[in-house]
Amino acid sequence: MSLPDLYLASASPRRRELLAQISLNIEVVSQSVAEHLLDNESPESYVQRLAQEKAHAGLAALTADRQRPVLGADTAVVVDDCILGKPADEVAALAMLRQLSGRTHRVLSAVAVVGKDNLGQDRVEVCMSQSRVRFRRIEEQECQAYWRTGEPADKAGAYGIQGLAAVFIEHLEGSYSGVMGLPLFETSELLCRFGIKVLRENNKD
Repeated sequence: MSLPDLYLASASPRRRELLAQISLNIEVVSQSVAEHLLDNESPESYVQRLAQEKAHAGLAALTADRQRPVLGADTAVVVDDCILGKPADEVAALAMLRQLSGRTHRVLSAVAVVGKDNLGQDRVEVCMSQSRVRFRRIEEQECQAYWRTGEPADKAGAYGIQGLAAVFIEHLEGSYSGVMGLPLFETSELLCRFGIKVLRENNKD
């Protein structure tokens, strides 16, 4: 049985789509990591820690004959140094959209790749992308209509840049794919360090 180029320790369909976009052969590996903020932890430290924990958990789930690098990622929408996670319900989603309305927020996307070195020890590489996104002012009726589409329910900050929320975005400074959940420039640079190159025929050496 052939091995993939990379294992993805994430159930996110958007991350799978982005890796497929750059022609990587991937397999999803299960992982379970508690996503909670530690005392006095900055948003930057939070996303990088979670990305690493997810990648390590994914690697630990692989059998010895299936070892390949594992990618973990985490994305946070940040307003005034406060992380907006996935909304629990309509009330939470509408509150988030009101916070984002008419102002600029940050999106942090951390990527970690874990693999084995020549001595069989875990090797980890981490990077992070930061983007700044400005929303136009959103009317209350628009927030409610957007919630009813179902799109905000499973997304950090209650919006998806690749979907209907694109009409809210007045300006983007940074990585579009990073705001989606996986910054492709940084990811490809990281994968190169593990010998996984994106631009080569059939992705083989």
